[in-house]
Amino acid sequence: MTAAGPPQGGRPLGGAARSAVRGEPTSAAPPDRAAYRGRFAPSPTGPLHFGSLVAALASYSDALAAGGAWLVRIEDVDEPRSRAGAEEAILRTLADYGFRWDGPVVRQSARTAAYDAALARLRAGGFVYPCTCSRRALETAPLGPAGERIYPGTCRAATAPAQGSSPRVAQRVRVGDADVEFVDLLQGRQRQQLARDVGDFIVKRADGLYAYQLAVVVDDADARITTIVRGADLLVSTPRQIFLQRLLHAPTPAYLHVPIAINAAGEKLSKQTRAPALPSAPLPALLRAWRFLDQPAPASVPRTVADFWAHAARAWSRARLPPVPMLPAPGGG
Repeated sequence: MTAAGPPQGGRPLGGAARSAVRGEPTSAAPPDRAAYRGRFAPSPTGPLHFGSLVAALASYSDALAAGGAWLVRIEDVDEPRSRAGAEEAILRTLADYGFRWDGPVVRQSARTAAYDAALARLRAGGFVYPCTCSRRALETAPLGPAGERIYPGTCRAATAPAQGSSPRVAQRVRVGDADVEFVDLLQGRQRQQLARDVGDFIVKRADGLYAYQLAVVVDDADARITTIVRGADLLVSTPRQIFLQRLLHAPTPAYLHVPIAINAAGEKLSKQTRAPALPSAPLPALLRAWRFLDQPAPASVPRTVADFWAHAARAWSRARLPPVPMLPAPGGG
């Protein structure tokens, strides 16, 4: 995987502060499993649904097949969107469906110090600048491939706002002429010219919360994630994350973006499109997700969840994954 190098003056990330997290009964990660480290990172905005299950199953199966470690991170950096009880429901569903994670669950809401340290390094390198543009001010900017407004650089050359002159100041990272290219393990070679397709993007929001793009880069680096298996809807975000990895001198993991499930209207299954929560009976849903990913059928129908995962660990095949980014969800999902 390659990307344009960072502007001169960038500094390495170093050891960002680790979060203090609540402990759950989990398995310890043996030292010999450190070569492969994967993760699943749901947002606590509602219960898991079939689309969530597809991503979790692909990520966990890939880790099992590699004999690697698999971590769970709760992506609640956007705290206002979190729903009470959603995290507990997500972890309970994962456990009921036979997922076993290594180490404690990490929560982004407990990792502000790590994000502060990363932002300080970006500032020291001259890579970020304050932005006072409102959403309304950007309404006429063109839409990029990510479906977001391409930032026109309004505040890039402006001096810092006077003390107290604007209560809402975001932090944007300068992308310059960065041309980011990488090879996805399923979707193939990808390339994005950041200035043309995205523009300078936000790493800390005007409301004081950190943006997903920075948080996920810091989290993956601190957790030593080697392989990220997730839905193809996040493929368009990957170049921004690789760009930040370069600025922070953080390693770039391998990426594998699997197909996402869509409903009859062609919309991604999500909480926003009212995707139903996963059923309480795990085995039929696991088998549906397995078939959705075109994985080898077991010789006989698994009788238990443990039987299913034993088969998944043996039979998982990246080569069989359908490269089509979006596929209709099967009935009953």
